[in-house]
Amino acid sequence: MANTLQDVVHGALRVLDTHGLEFLSMRRVAAELDVQPSALYHHVPNKQTLLALMADEILARGRRPDATGPWDAQVSALCHETRDAMLAVRDGAEVVATASAFGLGAREPEQRLVRMLDVFADDVAVSGARTIMLFVFGHASARQMHEQASATGAIAYDPSIGSPESFDLGLGLVLSGLRAALPVRV
Repeated sequence: MANTLQDVVHGALRVLDTHGLEFLSMRRVAAELDVQPSALYHHVPNKQTLLALMADEILARGRRPDATGPWDAQVSALCHETRDAMLAVRDGAEVVATASAFGLGAREPEQRLVRMLDVFADDVAVSGARTIMLFVFGHASARQMHEQASATGAIAYDPSIGSPESFDLGLGLVLSGLRAALPVRV
């Protein structure tokens, strides 16, 4: 039976979870699916496209209904959703951040943030959303790198690096900066 695009993405995520991004290759994904590497190219033109599809799948797996309430509560909930989704997969933060930086995928959370920031001028909403996403990517990536390095014995584990508390504090600082950009209403 022929593999579907979804089979290819799921196979790639299994390889990622087992070997990490450094050792993710089209050849390994093909071996995971028990096909020749050329069979993958019927579904994806290149590894970059596969990474974008993987990033979208990582985020989709963690998708929650949009929060209600004030803009900052909605933003906080979305940031936690995105962080949790990335942390649920080995090297998930790096995959999602790379796809976003290349403009190939992982755009949905940032687009949702822009809509949540509609209380601001358009340029502030767009820049604010991008700044928030960069914070979320960086925080999750730092946690994953620290955990992987400490698991191999390369460094001592420090629970404060990438902790939920440090995430909440940093996100609060970013949101405070955005609140300062709100116009004063008389």
